[in-house]
Amino acid sequence: MNNSSDRGRIVAVLGPTNTGKTHFALERMLGHASGMIGFPLRLLARENYDRIVRLKGAGAVALITGEERILPPHPRWLVCTVEAMPLDRRVACLAIDEIQLCADPERGHVFTDRLLHARGEQETLFLGADTIRPLLRRLVPEAEIVTRPRLSKLVHAGPRKLDRLPPRSVVVAFSAAEVYGLAESVRRARGGAAVVLGALSPRTRNAQVALYQAGEVDHIVATDAIGMGLNMDVDHVAFAALRKFDGRGPRPLAPAEIAQIAGRAGRHLNDGSFGTTADAPPLDPELIEAVENHRFDPLRSLMWRNRDLRFTSPRALLASLDRPPDRAGLTRARDADDQRALAALAADPGVEALAGGQARVRLLWEVCQIPDFRKTMDESHVRLLKWVFVALAGPRGRLPEDGLAAAIERLDRTEGEIDTLVARIAAIRTWTFISHRADWVEDPGHWQGVTRAIEDRLSDALHQRLTNRFIDRRTAVLLRRLRQPEAMRAELDAGGAVTVEGHLIGRLDGLSFAPAPAENGGAARVVAAAAGRALQGEIAARVERLLAAEPAAFTLDPCGMLWDGAVVATLRPGTDPLKPLAEPVSSDLLAPAARDRLRRHLTAAARARIAEAFAPLLRATEAGLTGPARGLVHHLVEGWGSAARGPARATLALLTPADRQALARLGIRLGQHALFLPALLKPPVQAVRALLWSLAADRPPPPLPGARTALELGPDDPADFYPAVGYPLRGGVAVRADILERVAQTARAAARGGPFVPGPELCGLLGLGPDPVRRLLAGIGYQPVATPPGAMRSRDPRGLPPANPPGAEPRTPLVSKK
Repeated sequence: MNNSSDRGRIVAVLGPTNTGKTHFALERMLGHASGMIGFPLRLLARENYDRIVRLKGAGAVALITGEERILPPHPRWLVCTVEAMPLDRRVACLAIDEIQLCADPERGHVFTDRLLHARGEQETLFLGADTIRPLLRRLVPEAEIVTRPRLSKLVHAGPRKLDRLPPRSVVVAFSAAEVYGLAESVRRARGGAAVVLGALSPRTRNAQVALYQAGEVDHIVATDAIGMGLNMDVDHVAFAALRKFDGRGPRPLAPAEIAQIAGRAGRHLNDGSFGTTADAPPLDPELIEAVENHRFDPLRSLMWRNRDLRFTSPRALLASLDRPPDRAGLTRARDADDQRALAALAADPGVEALAGGQARVRLLWEVCQIPDFRKTMDESHVRLLKWVFVALAGPRGRLPEDGLAAAIERLDRTEGEIDTLVARIAAIRTWTFISHRADWVEDPGHWQGVTRAIEDRLSDALHQRLTNRFIDRRTAVLLRRLRQPEAMRAELDAGGAVTVEGHLIGRLDGLSFAPAPAENGGAARVVAAAAGRALQGEIAARVERLLAAEPAAFTLDPCGMLWDGAVVATLRPGTDPLKPLAEPVSSDLLAPAARDRLRRHLTAAARARIAEAFAPLLRATEAGLTGPARGLVHHLVEGWGSAARGPARATLALLTPADRQALARLGIRLGQHALFLPALLKPPVQAVRALLWSLAADRPPPPLPGARTALELGPDDPADFYPAVGYPLRGGVAVRADILERVAQTARAAARGGPFVPGPELCGLLGLGPDPVRRLLAGIGYQPVATPPGAMRSRDPRGLPPANPPGAEPRTPLVSKK
């Protein structure tokens, strides 16, 4: 095609998404001396305006939307939203994008008006889906129709779980609540998602899409606003719902709508896929076949509204808007927002009184076309329209600057949550639209700058809120790096903090990795995978150092084996009371082979440390003793170094004097109440004995006695613990075995003279008061009797105490049991 042969031509370029229709139209338009193109979204208009400016320079291009006007002195090409196209301007080439929106219930009548009446002097281009072909032939018979095939394939990939969606996916829902909920789920599973809603300002949408395009996140959660030509690198589109609210009620998506949205997958020559996710049911085979092959039922009618309006009165204007179409293939559009606003204002007596004459009715109609970007059309918007109309119909014919300033200033606040900021942005966009009416406001350039600055601030704040809520940057970065073959940049500080790609992911304590709390509840498995890859070399080095470590490098504790202060293994009982087994800590960072090597080495180290603590006892087991003496040593081994005399009485009776001497040389004491090795009663060995008891009892040990010689037991103290660490129980008191023998010896000496009262010597030795000391003595064979004050013993050979003198306070001494 060339300009000389294209004069007055009308060309419809039809086909599915990703056919290069828009690119073709821009090339055709820029090939003419002048041109105008209308887009369905302000965002698309801005995107293509920037594209043309880069090619032709800012002075050659104008941008005209309801909220934004960039008008150099002599622009050659105009980029507009469809509603804002200045149709009184003559251009050589005129183009309308997404012409199938003629059938849209809300905006379709505007597109139909452009289809029927907007023309370029040399060339007119209509770009859209093939579903409009039959009606376009009927309504614009002179149009040439060119079909363009899709540049890449679009294939069905079936249903997928939300956390199994491939990278570069768009998840589609049809309400803000659904989008937010899905974005939360994607954040938890995959690190985060950008969010695209029709209610977002272009600046916020661009910022969110930029996060996705830059690879900071791999997913977008969006409404069907995504289907209108946003240029992104999308590989897969997943529908989380197949029904939408269309302004009147919920309805199923039409196959062509599904195709329009799914068509965002794949770009240029890259193939794309589509499917369902979350709670959406699987797609029907017939629908899949239609989307893959781009075959859909043609549109049955296009929305139409009368453009030949009567301005004699508000009621006459409403009547002319209600006029039905007189051509087949057209359907009168449902009442649009401007028409409903007009009906509401026309019923207001004050407005009706002011709206006299055609000029005032035209003004009223222009005011009614101020958009409500909140999409509520509630009474507050009608009140705003009335205020604007009354002010413009007044003597000055301008909006009062004080009222304008107050209304705008109320919106200049960036605090609040997402929904609050969205509402403020919608409101400021309305004031931006008003500020572009140079005949309505004083100094429109000033007010345009003010409202644009506020919208930018609100948009930036909203972008930040969305990012903070729906993106866990750490998880997103880790996911991206996990897909790359290069080694991760990992750092480990002296305190064990692990940083990967600049993000703290957790702490390495010995062989155990503890993930740091995630932003907004990020994906734990992603952090674990990143830790496994980033710490692979460090863990291997630590394993080798552990395998080379001597037993002295390890500390035994009820919580396990410690190395450099970190738990590297837990312990469990073995078949021998003094030979537990070590199990390396549970860690996904340890390979099975390394775990087996560590298990053997750590078990040997644990046993060596225990053998070091129990060296006197182990020497006794290897001393070549006689049978009775070996039996006695066996009692001591089972008691981890001490045993009660009672159960060993039969063995003791078999000991010869030589056996007793041999046991004494080995440090074994045969007391009247306990058998023990004094070396195994010291606090360091107590800790090892407590550990062995803990393994056998499968419970944490209570606090160790330490240097205390005796202590009273509480009702919740385990009675079997204290004998296990060398503190036999007598009368509810645990007494170290050697001290118990000294107490018994002292009591025997005191009782030789008859009943006695425990003196300060015993209380000081035990560190206890008189009452627990009496209970202890009762536990080793003494019973209380009555005796006068001050009497400590009786020399009566019958062991009877003298009578208490008259008036004396009775005391409670003790006398040896017979």
